[in-house]
Amino acid sequence: MQRPFTAVRSLGLDLDDIVDRCRAYEPLLRDGEAFSHETAAALFRLPLPRMPDLIHVLAPTGSVRARGRGVVGHVASVAPPVVVRDGLTVVAPAVVWCQLAAALSRDDLVAVGDAIVTPPRRGEVRGTALAGLGELRAAARAWGSRRGARMIAEALPLVRVGAESRRESHLRLVFVDEGLPEPMPNPAVTLADGEVVHPDLADLARRIAFEYLGDIHRTDRKRWQADLRRRRALAAAGWPVVEVTADDLGPKRGAFVASIRALLGGAD
Repeated sequence: MQRPFTAVRSLGLDLDDIVDRCRAYEPLLRDGEAFSHETAAALFRLPLPRMPDLIHVLAPTGSVRARGRGVVGHVASVAPPVVVRDGLTVVAPAVVWCQLAAALSRDDLVAVGDAIVTPPRRGEVRGTALAGLGELRAAARAWGSRRGARMIAEALPLVRVGAESRRESHLRLVFVDEGLPEPMPNPAVTLADGEVVHPDLADLARRIAFEYLGDIHRTDRKRWQADLRRRRALAAAGWPVVEVTADDLGPKRGAFVASIRALLGGAD
């Protein structure tokens, strides 16, 4: 018998999984309550820097916030739109983005925004984005001067459609912050043989691709081989491919930026 929350007993749930943890808490949800903040972001599979340990629940305006072991309660100042995700009532993605503004860095808030507005891709087929840029802007206006408003104002103009990972967003922001030409995330590049590939980021004017090498390339052999084939195809087509690692975004950022500036011909 599992005891994930006060007054809750469950059987057979994976309490390390965010969906199962929310299902364990669901019997405690009162009328008008919804999962929110980091919990909602995790349910939407958004790229948080870390998975939430606690369940965040938003209560309607004028209600008493949820309390108990493992729960963070919030009360809405304005009733937000909600959606159903995995059978659970969740605050809508654009509002969740605003809720996260007080907890995330600018770069991580941009990465979450990128993920919200980017339709998932399977080959050349795009699905439906969680929300559009217009919805993010409308949510930011409705948020007003509430907590996180300054961070929202800073991050919103930097959100772009196309990024498919948190680190891709972080890499693009290095270019923005250093005054380098901003690369396009995951553009479709048609090679001479008609094959279409999608580099993580690309300077289309200069035909330079930037590929982020994350830990998944060490643990997912199929993904590693597919990305290697893409890099080889781009190089064979005359596109220089710059491989980027976590060190290039951290302790070696200065050297990395200098090398990119030199590659781009000292572009400002």
